[in-house]
Amino acid sequence: MTARPRPHLPMRPTWLCRNCAAPWPCAPAQLALVTEFYCHSIALAFYLAASMQEAIDDVYGLGLRPDLAAMHARFLGWLSLARRPRRR
Repeated sequence: MTARPRPHLPMRPTWLCRNCAAPWPCAPAQLALVTEFYCHSIALAFYLAASMQEAIDDVYGLGLRPDLAAMHARFLGWLSLARRPRRR
């Protein structure tokens, strides 16, 4: 039997990847999300924005102050790199 690869999902409230312990969304998670939301980039942006808000709420819940610019870069900043030009 071949072992299935473990998904790169967030571990709350730290928002680190359960698989590789990198800040989520890690590079493998980004690739998986782009694949999952292929041709649905607006839905992906909404999903990541909602996840970012939950992460911000979790950081406040831990009694810390989040770096909002860093959170934005982490959750949404990479999206423009993932967009594919439309074919005409």
